[in-house]
Amino acid sequence: MICPPKLVPGDVIALVSPAKAIEATHIDFAKAYFEEHGFKVLVAPHSANEYRYFSGTDMERAADLQWAIDHPDVKAIICNRGGYGAIRLFDLVNWANLLREPRWILGFSDITNFHCLGLKLGIETAHTTMPLNFRENTPESLESLLNVLGGIPNAYTWQTSVSHKPGTATGNVVGGNLSILYSLLGTPYSPNYEHAILFIEDIGEQVYHLDRMLWAFRFAGVFDRIAGLIVGGMTDLKDTAKPTQWNVEELILEHTRYRSFPIAFDAPVGHIADNRALICGRKATLTITENHISFTQ
Repeated sequence: MICPPKLVPGDVIALVSPAKAIEATHIDFAKAYFEEHGFKVLVAPHSANEYRYFSGTDMERAADLQWAIDHPDVKAIICNRGGYGAIRLFDLVNWANLLREPRWILGFSDITNFHCLGLKLGIETAHTTMPLNFRENTPESLESLLNVLGGIPNAYTWQTSVSHKPGTATGNVVGGNLSILYSLLGTPYSPNYEHAILFIEDIGEQVYHLDRMLWAFRFAGVFDRIAGLIVGGMTDLKDTAKPTQWNVEELILEHTRYRSFPIAFDAPVGHIADNRALICGRKATLTITENHISFTQ
């Protein structure tokens, strides 16, 4: 995997909105935040626009992303928010300059599409919080993003859940939003799960749909190939009027019952305030003991 160069004060960051529309105040807040940390910030032309659900037409959003990829000074591209729309840009962007002059792409949720594309291209990307959430994020979440930009390794520890499965795994990190990963199964952009540490998170899903997605991963052989599983925030899950009465831990343990890989729940990643950075495509070690969980990358 190609690792984009680390940033130093004075380097240029581009803020881009490749998916859902976002209010300009969030972009302004993020611009000020990065400038306070010594970076120069450029805002893509259509970042605060609105076209139907999106921040612009497909062509406008693609043009913004292309501008950031081709710009000679930009060292990192930070997506302002997710929602939906990144997948619509895959065939509209020429990704060649990203290979010639690698630069970071950062974001989460719908931006998982770009993380999977990065894995396909062989370029590391970073699953991080985004400007939409900066005001609510924990200091640790924002610090982990800056560490990625500065080339500083991140290491996390958190308390084990009663449902955890102990063990140690080492492998390349893949993953992101479960719904996006599910939508890419069977396509050329589905990650290589062989000996990987998979992390998943999601928001607003029906519990029965979580079960459906896990069945698809199971039938696709994903759980036969991964070395470890990290489960982050499964936020605002909804049950049906006649409830299934399932919970996240129960479903995941059911679908991985005969697998030996370690499983960590309650990881600080996802649609939560403490959304720590994970680098997609980079090797990491996950260790789960009776008392705590550690992740180093």
